[in-house]
Amino acid sequence: MGLLSKKDTKLITDPLADNNPITIQVLGICSALAITAELKASIVMSIAVLFVLGVGNVVISLMRNIIPSKIRIIVQLIVVATLVIIVDLILKAFAYELSKTLSVFVGLIITNCIIMGRFEAFALANGPWRSFLDGIGNSLGYAVILIIVGFFRELLGSGSLLGIKVLGDPIEKTGVYAFGYENNGFMLLAPMALITVGIIIWVQRSRNEALIEDN
Repeated sequence: MGLLSKKDTKLITDPLADNNPITIQVLGICSALAITAELKASIVMSIAVLFVLGVGNVVISLMRNIIPSKIRIIVQLIVVATLVIIVDLILKAFAYELSKTLSVFVGLIITNCIIMGRFEAFALANGPWRSFLDGIGNSLGYAVILIIVGFFRELLGSGSLLGIKVLGDPIEKTGVYAFGYENNGFMLLAPMALITVGIIIWVQRSRNEALIEDN
């Protein structure tokens, strides 16, 4: 038997598509709208959530039998807040400019519905290993959507990816700009982020419905 059983594998693979926390469960939408104007910010936020949810699920799972039910939400908030503070300090130490860009949005990880939902629905009822896998799976599912949205918003809105101009120079009119192409500034605004997420949700749910009909 391999390291992961079939059930354990599904904890990682299901949130990537069939039970994605953003497109299917419609959780964590706020950060998908707020920080995806740049691909780099999307990637860093994804890594932050991966750390917080992966470690947080394990901590809550280890404490699940000693947490009084009446204060379990408070304990969960303390755990996630501690992990978020660690993330924020690391960003300030190694990526200060990016930490200023993300600023308040890193703090909002504390109230991210995906994290609190997995603590409550899974970590409190399962062992550390399965809770860890669940945290990794859901954070990767979240990351996939953030990175897709960030990719298209930065590419079409700024003509760049990770700050590198990939479509040419709009001032010197090189690359696609030589043919009259103009960056779509609307892509950098929150309404377009919502539309982009909406399109992904439509595609994902249409795919799921098609698979159900085929079966």
